[in-house]
Amino acid sequence: MLDWELATIGDPLADFAYLAMNWIMPRDGRSGLGGVELVAEGLPTLAEMSARYCAASGRDALPDLHWYFAYNLFRLTCIIQGIKRRLRDGNASSEQAAGAVERLVPLARAAWAEAQKAGA
Repeated sequence: MLDWELATIGDPLADFAYLAMNWIMPRDGRSGLGGVELVAEGLPTLAEMSARYCAASGRDALPDLHWYFAYNLFRLTCIIQGIKRRLRDGNASSEQAAGAVERLVPLARAAWAEAQKAGA
């Protein structure tokens, strides 16, 4: 399944990294897998998912993904900023809008941390 709102036109690694972010994000009741015993849960590790992606895309390896993680986290932060505006204006389309807005600052901090790991 693709989320067309978040799919990109351009570097396919941006889309893979958006999926891969689940492995670096803390477990929070959403999609973050940080702290999850992946093998015990029958889930692949990030290294295994990366190997699957490389095999399917014909790549030998992936570059350091920190830049891509920073990009996607900043992009997600911008999307949530839009949700915050709609929540403030009273026309948020989701009952989970307030919960999404609560994630704004932690996501921005995570984005900056990934940018620093990428050399910013």
